[in-house]
Amino acid sequence: MRKRLIAGFTLLELLIVIALIGILVSVATASYSSAQFKARNSRRKLDMKAVQSALEQYYGVNNQYPATSTPCNLGADAATYLPAGLPVDPRPAQSYTIECTNISSYCACGVLEGTTTEGNASDASCGGFGSAGSYFCVKQLQ
Repeated sequence: MRKRLIAGFTLLELLIVIALIGILVSVATASYSSAQFKARNSRRKLDMKAVQSALEQYYGVNNQYPATSTPCNLGADAATYLPAGLPVDPRPAQSYTIECTNISSYCACGVLEGTTTEGNASDASCGGFGSAGSYFCVKQLQ
């Protein structure tokens, strides 16, 4: 009587496949993480531009920026300028810094995450913030 050979995978073949799957998963995880950083940083920049636009509209109507406060108080007409309210950072642990220093100036900054060089806080946009790559800031246009 002959023994029948049972076809199957060897242990070595299985280990190679598992190792390849592990490598693919680690590459995909790194790419996904990087994409999340970029998406959140992009949202922060858009939020800062929205704040800038709202404050410039306020200036156009009132011929001054809101009085000194943190965050800038747009008053009873806040819903007109920012219908969804002041933007909130995509990560709950962080918050935006939006300051009206006087009726002629303001500064709004968001902390960028990851290793980025996209920040502009060192170009005299606003005082008292970190170096470029850490913050994205907007200031008055008038």
